[in-house]
Amino acid sequence: MRIIIINGPNLNMLGIREPEIYGRESYDDLVKYIERSAMEMGVEAECFQSNHEGELVTLIQRALGRADAIVINPAAYTHTSVAILDALKAVGLPAVEVHLSDVNAREEFRRVSYSSLACVAVVAGKGFAGYREAMELLLARGSDSRSSPAR
Repeated sequence: MRIIIINGPNLNMLGIREPEIYGRESYDDLVKYIERSAMEMGVEAECFQSNHEGELVTLIQRALGRADAIVINPAAYTHTSVAILDALKAVGLPAVEVHLSDVNAREEFRRVSYSSLACVAVVAGKGFAGYREAMELLLARGSDSRSSPAR
């Protein structure tokens, strides 16, 4: 199974930005964790990060025909981007939304997720381990699953 991992704005600042929420490990540490986890599961994973909404939409679109599934942490765009939602719906690949922090325990506005409407699951508040859980969920679903989103 090939999974595209897409990370949104400010995740490149991991280890610097609000370490009391996001921890002290860097984005490079996250990528290494994802790659190691994928290898242990026999999954091929490719990681991307962008601070630009349009680039995230392009990455989602490029996954079509190149990947079996998507793990996405849209970060702040989770709460604002219909464009990311529409891109996820357009490609029709099984997707899992991931958040390092427990967004439901934070500010009220973070409890709204547009992108989750096109995802089969949401994993939040588990730090780096949330990415592994997301890949495990997708692996369990199988590479040929294209059923409608359910959470």
